[in-house]
Amino acid sequence: MSVYLLALLIGVVAGLRAMTAPAAVSWGAYLGWIAVSGSWAAFMGHWIAVLVFTLLALVELVTDQLPSTPSRKVPMQFGARIVSGAFCGAVIGTAGGMLVGGLIAGAIGAVIGTLGGADVRGRLARAFGKDLPAALIEDAVAIVAAFLIVSAVA
Repeated sequence: MSVYLLALLIGVVAGLRAMTAPAAVSWGAYLGWIAVSGSWAAFMGHWIAVLVFTLLALVELVTDQLPSTPSRKVPMQFGARIVSGAFCGAVIGTAGGMLVGGLIAGAIGAVIGTLGGADVRGRLARAFGKDLPAALIEDAVAIVAAFLIVSAVA
């Protein structure tokens, strides 16, 4: 599969869940699915990066369910998702020798995931009559997609 497409798709995941994407990319690097050793992104394959990003992803999955969590479309949240998508896209791009292209594709994917995810989740929440089932579906989609994307890089 194209490095650009994988970078775009991991960006979409970052748009859905900002910390799930780097957690998945870190696991991919740790397991050797994403070849980053000897590059600027080598730290992503270290067990400490795996631990930190996994914990951040788990915290995000919990805090996303809280009513006090701000919309993903407010500037701070939106910006964090774009940065996360660009970073993860750059790591995948680095593995394919296309750092800048991966970075750009990841950022574009994050915008798509942020706006598209908000729209789909809103529609699902209206259909269910409450947000929790929609949020849990979005969590599952982000996790499964992240695994499939990262495993396809190998």
